[in-house]
Order: sequence, then C-alpha cells, then structure tokens
Amino acid sequence: MRYKGGKRFFLVCMFPFLLAVACSVKKHIPDEKHLYTGASLRVELEEPVRDWKQVKAELEGLLRPKPNGRFLGMYIGLWAYYKGSQENPGFINRFLKRRIGEEPIYLSDVNVPQTEILLNNRLENNGFFFNEVDSEVEQGDWRASVSYTIKVREPYKLKSYAYDGDSSLLDLAILGLMEDTKLKEGDRFQLSVLRAERERLDQALKQRGFYNFNADFLLFEVDTNRYNDKKFDLFLRPKQGMPSESLRPYDLGSIKVFPNYSVDQSENPADTTIVRDISFIQDVPISFKPKLLEQYILLNTGERYSSTKSRLTSNRIAGIGNYRFVNIRYTESDSITPDGVGILNANLLLSPQNKRSVRAELQAVSKSNNFAGPALLLSYRNRNIFQGGEILNVTGRAAYETQIASGERDGLSSLELGLKGELVFPRVVFPINIKERFAYSVPKTRISLGTEVQDRRGLYRLNSVSASYGYFWNANRFVYHEINPITMNFVGLFNTSREFEEILESNPFLRFSFEQQFIAGITYSFNYSQLMDSFRTHSIFFGTNLDFAGFGLDGINQLVGSENPNKFLGFEYAQYNKADVDFRYYWRISQESKLAFRLFGGVGIPYGNSVSLPFVKQFFSGGPNSVRAFRIRSLGPGSYRPQEAGIAGFFDQAGDIRLESNLEYRFPIASFFKGALFADAGNVWLMNENEALPGGKFSPDWYRELGVGVGTGLRIDVDFFVLRFDFATPLRRPYAAPGQRWARDFRLNESQWRRQNLIFNFAIGYPF
Repeated sequence: MRYKGGKRFFLVCMFPFLLAVACSVKKHIPDEKHLYTGASLRVELEEPVRDWKQVKAELEGLLRPKPNGRFLGMYIGLWAYYKGSQENPGFINRFLKRRIGEEPIYLSDVNVPQTEILLNNRLENNGFFFNEVDSEVEQGDWRASVSYTIKVREPYKLKSYAYDGDSSLLDLAILGLMEDTKLKEGDRFQLSVLRAERERLDQALKQRGFYNFNADFLLFEVDTNRYNDKKFDLFLRPKQGMPSESLRPYDLGSIKVFPNYSVDQSENPADTTIVRDISFIQDVPISFKPKLLEQYILLNTGERYSSTKSRLTSNRIAGIGNYRFVNIRYTESDSITPDGVGILNANLLLSPQNKRSVRAELQAVSKSNNFAGPALLLSYRNRNIFQGGEILNVTGRAAYETQIASGERDGLSSLELGLKGELVFPRVVFPINIKERFAYSVPKTRISLGTEVQDRRGLYRLNSVSASYGYFWNANRFVYHEINPITMNFVGLFNTSREFEEILESNPFLRFSFEQQFIAGITYSFNYSQLMDSFRTHSIFFGTNLDFAGFGLDGINQLVGSENPNKFLGFEYAQYNKADVDFRYYWRISQESKLAFRLFGGVGIPYGNSVSLPFVKQFFSGGPNSVRAFRIRSLGPGSYRPQEAGIAGFFDQAGDIRLESNLEYRFPIASFFKGALFADAGNVWLMNENEALPGGKFSPDWYRELGVGVGTGLRIDVDFFVLRFDFATPLRRPYAAPGQRWARDFRLNESQWRRQNLIFNFAIGYPF
C-alpha cells in the first residue's frame, strides 16, 4: 500500500492516541480507590470432565461486578461519567453522562469472599464437591484485578434412578413417564438437570389431565451411602400432604365461548348457539360466526384435559388477528366420576380489537446512489369484515425520488403511484372443502389485487396490474411456509423517450425484459428461523424462494388451439424458473457482541419466450443491504462496466444470477450506540451472452469477478428501531483490467480519493 500526504496522514494515525489521552480517567480516580479491571479464573481439574466448557462459562458468569466497558482501550463511558460529575459540567457533559456515562467500578465494590462462596456453590450444583477455591488481588497505581484459582474434585455420577410411590392415579401416570427420562447411568449430578426432569414430568402430567399438579410437588433424594467411588442413587418421591385436587386427572365438561367479551359485559347475553357441544354466547348482531370460530377450538367435551391443546387453542384463536386478548378460564365442578376423575368447565373469553382503522405514514427514503425523496402511505383496515375473521387491507402509496447530489447518473427521478387491496381469510379457502386440523396454526388464504404507475421522468411510464391467490402458515415456531398457486402481473410500457429508446436499441435483451407484458406462475417461500431465541449462542436462518413463470400456459394455448403460442390472452408472456437461497449464521460471542455471516445465491433460468428475466425480476448488487462498498445497481453483471456512467447503467447493471457473501462483527460502544466491522463480496451475472454487456455472462471463472469491499458502521439501536450508518470502500473492482482489480492506494487524506472510494450507506434496520 502507498500512503501520501505526510503531515495530514500522521494526524489521522495519531487520532486514536490523542483521543485516548483526551479520554484519560486516571486523574479522576480518588487516591484511596483502585479502578476494577476485571477478574481471571484458573481451573485445575482432578480428571477430564465432559461438557466442562459449559460449567466454566457458568463460573465465569459469577465473576461480578463486570468492569467498566472499554472501546479500543478507552474508558469512554467512564470518562463521560467523570466529566458530567464535575462542578459546572456544562450542557454537553451532562448530556453525555446521561446518555453514555457509566458509574465507576472500584475494587471496593468487589466482594471477593462472597464470590468464592458462589463459585463453590455453583460447582456443587454441577456435582463437584469438596473443592478448593483461592483468590489473589493484584493492585497497581490506580487499577486492580482479582485472580481466582479452583481445584475441582472428581464429580459424583448417577448409578440408578427410581420412583418411590404407591398405586394412586398420579403414581401410575408418573411410572408410565419414567421410561422417557433423560437421566442415564453415569451422568454427572446436575441440579439444573433435576429441575428439568421435574418440569418434564409436570408438563407431561398436565397433558394427561392433572390440571392442579405442580412441579414443586415432586422431591428428589440422593443416597451415596452404598458406594465409595462417588456414585449415587436417585429417588423421586411425591411431596407429603399434597392437596387432593392435585392427585386426580380432569375431564372437560361444558365449553362456553364469548366471542365479544368485555369486562362490563351483561350477565344475560342475547344469543346462544351450540356447535359441536360448544356454546357460543354473544350479543345480537353476532360478531363472529360460530361455525367458523369452532374450527379453531381443539377442546372437546368429555375428553381428558390437556395443557397443550389449551395452549394451541389460544394460539390458533390469537392467530386470526381479530382479538386483542384470548383468555381460557377453567372452573372445577363439584362432581367427581366413580373412577376418581374430576370435571373442568372451560370459558373462552375473547376480547376483539377495533374493527376498523385508518393509518397515514410519511416516509423519507435515502439511497446510497444519491437518490432520495418522500413517500406517503395511506391504509385502511377492516377486521372481521364478513364475521369470519376476514381482514381487508387497502393501501395507497405515492412516492417521489430524485438525485439530490451529483453522481454517476444525473437526471434520474421517478414518481410512483400505487393502490393495493388485500383480503385475508384466516382459513383455507379452496373450491373443494378441506377439513384441516393443523395443530400449531391454521393456514390463511390471501387474495390480493393491485395497480401501480411508475413514471421515470424523461424516460418512460410503466403501468402494472398484479394479482395473487395463495396460502401462508407457521408449521411451528421456527418454520414458515407461503405458496401462491396463482400469481399474475400485467405490465405495460408507455411514453418512452428518444433517450430510452436508444438504450433499448443498444441492448435487445433489455428490450425483451421490458416488452414481455404478462408474468404468470407459481411461487413458494420457506423460512426456518431461530432468531427469536435471544438466549442461543449459535443461531441460524435459512430461507428459499421458488418462482416458476409461464408454467403450463403453452399447454393451455395448445388445448384452446391458439394461433400464436407465444401469447396468452393477446399478451406475450414470460417463461423462466427462478430460485434463491438465503443462509445466515449468528454467533453470540458475548451478551452484546455478535458475529454474523450471510450467504446468498440466486439464479433465474429464462427459456421459451424469454432470453433474460423480466426487468422487475432481475437480480442486482450493491447498496446498503448488499455489497456496501458499491452503490445500488453499480456492480456487474460480471466484469461489465458502462463506457460512460449514465442513465443506461441503471438498467444494464442487473442479471439472472446473483452470488453474495457477508461477514459482520457487531459490538457495543456505549449505551445504545453499537459498532460494526464488515466485509462483503458478490456480483451478478447473465445466463445468456449479451453483446451489449460484454463480460456479463456467467463463466467457470466467476470467482475472479467478485466485487469485494470492507467497512465500518455505527448503529443507533433502541428497542423498536435501528438507524444504521455504514462507511465502506472497495478492495476489489471486477470491472477493472485483470491484474489491476485489487486496490493498492488508500489515500484517506485526499478529498478526491474519498469522494470516489468511500461509500456512505444510511438505512433502517440491520442488513441481515
């Protein structure tokens, strides 16, 4: 690398050091105090232990308090606290103390003897007894730390596990569940595992009707007297003096549903309808048709109570989208069956949301290619429009964007007007009656119809009408499916300017992608996500989308004897198969730092009528959610680069294939300020050779045409939104001549270099 501009570059390199001096906290620490810098833990194992990393992580979590945070070696939060606590601190220092300040953690705040006790207790909870725990305090002039040393003894291991009870209904149920235990001979004693065993039995018993049972009614006893080699027998016993109600299972008696429940509801509802022995009680006119609401209820009169069915019934009703609260209350009947089974009566109290709502939203959009503009959204929602939980959404959108600064494509601006209606049925709507009983959630049917006008000022106007019919549902808390057997999109190109006609003439493939006016086919989406579980150290997301257009239309043309097989209903239709895969992996290194990795691959294969994907279906690369060192639509296809940076590049730089990889390290700075270091690589390519875009076709040497960039980012991360500011610079430009694609000069001190090589991205939300 070559660096120029000696004095200015020296100042840039010295900036972190100068900032560290400015943020020095040493002078603020009282003479009798030592700043606590943390603790270390050294362990000596008497024998190798399986899963020791997990135990050690628990021990390290007990080393409290946590020292003051540092960023690049600087105590920024502590410095802000000291500056804001001095006499007459001023407005800025008070603001910094309030926002990012951290109270100092001194050695006197550390209770070393108590920490030693906690460490030994945690080891005993994991089966290690009679350990030796020592500590040593290391003090400097103004800082101090603590070192803990533990000699860990051989753990106690399980020899046998048995249940000690009589022949009551509860005992018989527990004995039947013992075969599924995860406790095995040779397992180390672990208090957390015993708690999990009690919770397993409690949940299983509640699924078998024991409504009043509680995990605290089960006790474990450990016997080590029979062995001399650190083995133990484990006995499970019911607690003495348990309430009689907890010893018996329950069957369901009456089931009553109140679809329009409120706290001040009258005691004598006007109407009662009985469906499948379930009483639906609501005022007239009814708010929800009982025959439709019954489909979401998994409870049945006379069957054994199940906590799982109760929970799933609540989830299914909440998934309709009509109700603010769903509450199932059970009351015990005084009667008991001859075989000792109790009776539970169920009341389903459903509190509906407001039926109608209107929302206006004003947006400000900024893009990395210097385009910005406002957008206005007006939406109307009607919940329960046909008294069956149906939701009608009507949304109107008006948006304008223009180039606000000089860039590669001067003069581009557009006006977009759109109107979309969507009707969602909270059940399967199909010509043939389908009696589905999906346990986790009921599939929903969505029918949508929309129209949009996009006016690229001085270039063209694009009118489109779209429609779809499909289903979506959650198979479980991790898996989501969406399938649209019918998707249609009619596109019309109008008012093309002479300049845009010249662009189309120079690129016949682009003309084909605009002139294919009819897109019809089938789409399917699948998502598997673990991201809702914040406790996971390792989380993944996997998603895929399939899009088959033109499928079967040629066959229909043959059946009806169409004279022109390339058109359907008078429109030339597109034919392609498109698929993409999105894989993400997240490693939670600490409570607030994370390593995120993303791999994306997509391919569209045009055939028949099509030589390339329709313009609205093409892939593009670059921008705040892609390769951030390149502006939107400025990368690819392949090694192609427009001879003159202008409007044509906006339409040319897209493709049928997209490959991309992203790596990002996210870390805390102070309070809600987060930082990131990232690297991105990717590009798009064409499936077929296009003479107008030399170098754009996918080849076996595709890896030589990847655009690569690195950067750093600042994020303002509060609970409900994230503002993201990313700076990136290209390391590899695929459109440069071979041998010159890797960057060699980084002249941060030159404004011209920064203007051409530093790309700023502003966005809302994380990129992946």
